Amino acid sequence: MNKLTVKRITIIALLAAILTVGRIAFAMIPNVQPNTTILILASFVLGPAQGLLLAILSTITTNLFLGHGLWTFGQMFAWGLIAVMSAYLGRYRHKIPWLLLPIYAGFCGFLFGFIMSVLFGGIIMQKFWPYYLASLPFDLNHAIGNVVFFIVLYKPLLYVMENYINKDVSQKAAFE
Repeated sequence: MNKLTVKRITIIALLAAILTVGRIAFAMIPNVQPNTTILILASFVLGPAQGLLLAILSTITTNLFLGHGLWTFGQMFAWGLIAVMSAYLGRYRHKIPWLLLPIYAGFCGFLFGFIMSVLFGGIIMQKFWPYYLASLPFDLNHAIGNVVFFIVLYKPLLYVMENYINKDVSQKAAFE
């Protein structure tokens, strides 16, 4: 288990800020934002608990700008589930053919939409199928955006995160 150190708290706060800015910057394109992809990649490195924390924190900060409502809880649940799944997948990502990872990111776009449809279309509105079918074009945008963002961000973001977060503690002691 990864300890929640000051360094990790700082990284989580910084990633939450990046997710907030990224989602707001792409708000004009329906359901296309780098959030899900960055959350997947961050969870690969941070682990399930801290990935879940990042999902919840980034949803709250983003919705401070875009608006809170019942959907905020659905978003926290959906992104939280994606973060936890991604953290466990991240343990084996070096053994998985690289081409499957962007496909997984696309799947997460559809999973997010499905969860939101179950919560709102099924539970709240009691009309799952009309709600779900109407959301499919938006879910497709989310999935395609995730695949594109994943291909672009995979190597640079993981390189920075793995080298900064998992840096050997003895290097710090050498500078003190």
